[in-house]
Amino acid sequence: MSKQREELEHRLKLRNIKLSDYEDIREIMISIYKDQGGAWTKQELKNQLKAFPEGQICIEDNGKVVAAALSLIVDYAKFGDNHTYDQITGFGKFDTHDNDGDTLYGTDVFVDKEYRGMRLGRRLYDARKELCENLNLRSIIAGGRIPGYSKYFDQMTPRKYIDQVKSKEIFDPVLSFQLANEFHVRKVITKYLPEDTDSRAYATLLEWINIYYEKDEKLIGNKKSIVRLGLVQWKMRRFNSVDDLMQQVEFFVDTVSGYKSDFCLLPEFFNAPLLAEFNDMDASEAIRNLADYTDEIISRMSDLALSYNVNIIAGSMPEYDGKKLRNVSYLCRRDGTTDKQYKLHITPDEQAYWGLQGGNGIKVFDTDAGKIGILICYDVEFPELGRILAEQEMDILFVPFWTDTKNAFLRVNTCAKARAVENECYVAITGSVGNLPRVENMDIQYSQSAIYSPSDFSFPHDATVAQAAENAETTIVADVDLDLLTKQRKAGSVRNLEQRRLDLYSVQWKKKK
Repeated sequence: MSKQREELEHRLKLRNIKLSDYEDIREIMISIYKDQGGAWTKQELKNQLKAFPEGQICIEDNGKVVAAALSLIVDYAKFGDNHTYDQITGFGKFDTHDNDGDTLYGTDVFVDKEYRGMRLGRRLYDARKELCENLNLRSIIAGGRIPGYSKYFDQMTPRKYIDQVKSKEIFDPVLSFQLANEFHVRKVITKYLPEDTDSRAYATLLEWINIYYEKDEKLIGNKKSIVRLGLVQWKMRRFNSVDDLMQQVEFFVDTVSGYKSDFCLLPEFFNAPLLAEFNDMDASEAIRNLADYTDEIISRMSDLALSYNVNIIAGSMPEYDGKKLRNVSYLCRRDGTTDKQYKLHITPDEQAYWGLQGGNGIKVFDTDAGKIGILICYDVEFPELGRILAEQEMDILFVPFWTDTKNAFLRVNTCAKARAVENECYVAITGSVGNLPRVENMDIQYSQSAIYSPSDFSFPHDATVAQAAENAETTIVADVDLDLLTKQRKAGSVRNLEQRRLDLYSVQWKKKK
């Protein structure tokens, strides 16, 4: 390789600034800020390195600094939004730095003019974001110049100018870059840098929010990031009693618990084999008699949740209060508490055979492994329900189902996957397999259990985390990452929840009169 070729090659390295880098830094700042005060003094850089060495970042090329980003940690409440650059930097002394603060404040970013177009500024911004996340700071805040405003100040207000830059009608060399790096404008401030004539002394107060920020870190009991799901694809078989049924339930609860699952999901009407006891009755009377077992099953299911340290979504069972027959799914938490979700939409077949009625409410359930929702079978085919739950910050949607034929299964399956994509959440579905001779309306089963995710780079390419074999009794045990959902909702390729046109439409729950 020729000497000339070696000299042309870039060797970029991201690192923290050293005091010995001062001359390189001074040279860049003088060339860029000759009309805005020039460069920091060596003593000012020394003060900043002493106060917060981790926050001073640079990119070198073949040993020479060609770009840098400087920052401090501040208790932002002490300054508020109406501060000046001198106030928040302590007039260059940097005695405002506070290791116990909550905000990373960007004091400067600059790139050698000869290195423009190499996206070094983006690398520095990404490094700042990583620092903010690793230090568990609430956000990055900075005052941003709007140098392009000098061409328009006699035509529009700063607010109008910023709106034009946001809509890309105007390009501003500073603000356009900051908006492209996921910063948003909190407000317009005046006299931030009085000497900045290009910006007419105006500035934008910009913020990037750390979506992973945790206000109160605890040594134990924090919200889980990785959650393990256990799904039971249940085979319908004859049971002679509730004891027989619960023995099989306990086998599967024990199995998924052995893999340290956080949740165990059972199918809709998993207790239907007990209907065989009422074969001499018509279908509507038989299922009302089946409902007599529900309280006992839930009591024993709750005991299993405690004993095996797993949250159980107990499929669904009939509930009859003497007036209404409903289909209900119980959440048995491993702390001993229970909750329930009624099926809202009743199929024509369920209405005709059994006289089932729909429930009237829906909610997100808090658990020690995230916020969850439950939609029973047919309910997942109504997208409004998933959206209402997503607006309540649901992480995982559980769908216990029962389908007899493949086309019925495909309706549930396709809609469940759509709910995961459109609501940026995980969706876990499971049903039953096998046959129940002589049990009217529950005789054949079809299922292929699965866990679905959003569709983006952080997730499986086909939005399928895991999938069971068709029509075989089995389990799925798989991990889902809740932090990826947070990232998807704020920084995904598309952001279905964030980018809804709420000025045009909305989904609202009507209170039942």
